[in-house]
Amino acid sequence: MPGENLTRAEARERAAVVLTESYEVALDLTTGPTTFTSRTTARFAATPGASTFIDLIAPTVREVTLNGRALDVATVVADSRIALADLAADNELVVVADAAYMNTGEGLHRFVDPVDDEVYLYSQFEVADSRRVFAVFEQPDLKATFAFTVTAPAHWTVVSNYPQVDAPVAVPDGVNANGGADKGTATWTFETTPRISSYITAIIAGPYHGEHQELTSSDGRTVPLGVYCRGSLAEHLDTDNILDVTRRGFEFYERSFGAPYPFAKYDQLFVPEFNAGAMENAGAVTFLESYVFRSKVPEATIERRAVTILHELAHMWFGDLVTMRWWDDLWLNESFAEYASTLAAASATRWTSAWTTFSSLEKNWAYRQDQLPSTHPIVADMRDLEDVEVNFDGITYAKGASVLKQLVAWVGQDEFFAGVRAYFAKHAWGNTELRDLLTELEATSGRDLSAWSGLWLERAGVTLLRPEIVVDDAGVITSFAVLQEVPDEYPVQRPHRLAVGGYDLDAATGRLVRTVRVELDVDGARTEVPELVGVPRPALILVNDDDLAYAKIRLDAQSLATAVQHLGEFDDSLPRTLVWTAAWDATRDGETPAGAFVDLVLGNLAHETDSSVLLVLLRQLGTTLDLFVAPEHRAASDVRAADALLALARGAQAGSDTQLQLVKAFAGRAATADQLDAVRDLLDGHATLEGLSIDTDLRWELLTSLVAGGRAGEVDVAAQLAADPTATGQRAASAARAAVPTAKAKATAWAAVLGGDGLPNAIQAATIAGFGRVHDIGLLLPFVAPYFESLEQVWASKTSEMAQNIVVGLYPTDLAGDGRVDVLALTDGWLASHPDASPALRRLVLESRDGVRRALAAQAADRLPR
Repeated sequence: MPGENLTRAEARERAAVVLTESYEVALDLTTGPTTFTSRTTARFAATPGASTFIDLIAPTVREVTLNGRALDVATVVADSRIALADLAADNELVVVADAAYMNTGEGLHRFVDPVDDEVYLYSQFEVADSRRVFAVFEQPDLKATFAFTVTAPAHWTVVSNYPQVDAPVAVPDGVNANGGADKGTATWTFETTPRISSYITAIIAGPYHGEHQELTSSDGRTVPLGVYCRGSLAEHLDTDNILDVTRRGFEFYERSFGAPYPFAKYDQLFVPEFNAGAMENAGAVTFLESYVFRSKVPEATIERRAVTILHELAHMWFGDLVTMRWWDDLWLNESFAEYASTLAAASATRWTSAWTTFSSLEKNWAYRQDQLPSTHPIVADMRDLEDVEVNFDGITYAKGASVLKQLVAWVGQDEFFAGVRAYFAKHAWGNTELRDLLTELEATSGRDLSAWSGLWLERAGVTLLRPEIVVDDAGVITSFAVLQEVPDEYPVQRPHRLAVGGYDLDAATGRLVRTVRVELDVDGARTEVPELVGVPRPALILVNDDDLAYAKIRLDAQSLATAVQHLGEFDDSLPRTLVWTAAWDATRDGETPAGAFVDLVLGNLAHETDSSVLLVLLRQLGTTLDLFVAPEHRAASDVRAADALLALARGAQAGSDTQLQLVKAFAGRAATADQLDAVRDLLDGHATLEGLSIDTDLRWELLTSLVAGGRAGEVDVAAQLAADPTATGQRAASAARAAVPTAKAKATAWAAVLGGDGLPNAIQAATIAGFGRVHDIGLLLPFVAPYFESLEQVWASKTSEMAQNIVVGLYPTDLAGDGRVDVLALTDGWLASHPDASPALRRLVLESRDGVRRALAAQAADRLPR
């Protein structure tokens, strides 16, 4: 039986038989708290006499009628499919079912606001979950028009992809979604969409608060703009800022893409318990609710929201207007939006250093993913839906976007966007494959991209670039070459368009300024750079200056020494970030002792002015302390790092972004009596930092620090939850309770996560995070064996999102190097004894195993004499 899976081969076979035309979907959301009524009328052409199937996941299917003929539900419905035989040339299918609300962030997710007990719904259909709401040919190349009708409580707001036809039609004496009487129900009827894929359709319903503006598109149309959130969050919704970024994105994309916005309206909805950052539903984009800021957040988070807004807006053209034929080209969909959104942020918003953020955040993600045993070509082989579910990774997003940036540098930005404009003009409302885009880029650039595609898109692995420098006694360069090292598993020498930059200290200002730059093509194991011969050797040399290429880099010894002493003297954040990244890569690869990276970070954090870079550095510092520092050095390193973070926070500019981030990082690591006293003093107000506001979210972080340190417990958590009885407060309380440093608390958290389906996705994630928050990793030892014993049951019994959270989140990585358990051996034993486990599950376990392998190698390097 297929279960809920669908293979690429099946999708191709079905597309050869079926041509979809339209769907009319009627949903009744007033039938109770667990299910809703779904009625689908699908019209499609087919090969006469052929057989196929339509997709539906529902607890009860009540009626299936094909071309006026009632089919036996018991016979034709099995697993996630409805069998359709003896098709006509033109067909009408009616399916009536009771579909289930979800609490996993998939399908139609149902959330009850603890503040006012109001119900909020939203759909999340990518990859293949529209079939949880209506009967559908669930594959991206079977596009159709969609007309939605929704019956819901009359006081709700209902939003879909297209505007309402008329005002909602109200009916008195209705029943609300909790099963009780209310002020009546109403029916919303929405305009029919153009031909789109089912995974970008959307239904969002509930008493959402909405704010509205409009803009004029490049073709003269008025485009309504809406911004929505839950009613209890309305006071925190900063609509003007959100729509300022949106307007800038509209102008940038319509000009760059040569096509007006393709849909009738543009709503942005911030929804609860969302699994991802956002989803590009056509005309009705959903966002993670954390992007409605109820407390002060780092500038990095505000920038991330802006880039996310621009990312989803780019999808309206690339992904929604023109859509991949099958999920093999998911990478192109996401990579293009990632590249375009960063370019738009840097070009059209106040985040002019967005490429620095991209280098620090996205490329680091890509480099990490590309060195895992599960790395794959950018153009991945998506055999089935399970492959797709685990492939929303650093290759699909960040490496793909990095390679697109390299492609733009190679063909030229003007030529690139000329090709993109031709692509949209030719393929609007259709489905494409990679070759369709490359054909247009070849036409505008005059370059043959087949070889480039073969090397960059169809081969995996990341290369390493090192400078080889020879100087004479006078300090003048006599030879300069760029060496390209390739991994043994993926011995591919790729061409790179990059720049080599040289930096010297300016005597007058004391700043590191670029004194030389050479742009060139690097290809092969060794590339000479004759332009640098005869040049006085700069104090610091950066291979891949300006971050044009996708490759790890190393600094030569003199450049590294200059960087350590003068990292804060760069005028530009991007070269400083490239130095940070080179140091981090060397630490992850076990070339540089972890202790040296800790010293570098703690010695230079005060000079870092870029919020996103600071955020990444603090994460890397945490990983280094937890995993890469040798166990025998860890206790002392932890104490020293936390003390340093507190000192830096106290010395930071009052009210600054740096101050806030440092306080949060310190609270996350505080463990000694003195450190926990400092946390308590901040929480209670006995000590203050000028400009630092202990707002609601920071209060939770400080309290959880005390809980993890054994200084607070259930009484304190309950009191804070009573003061903050919101959804965010519930998540924070779940994390804090799971962080209590007792065997009982850990066992309770473990049982909650692995138990039935009672935990919503957001509470599950918070509980997993709290479970792993320990100062004594011995608390995690009793759960190692149960973890491996539970894997197959977890994978079989839970939805994809929930299962992945458990498999990755509870893997015992933190016990790497602990002498009481051999995590590597246990992992290898499980892999050897479960050769037939789901490939997607095995991939996640293999990736986690690699984290342990890398940690052990780094720990070995850190044992060298310091």
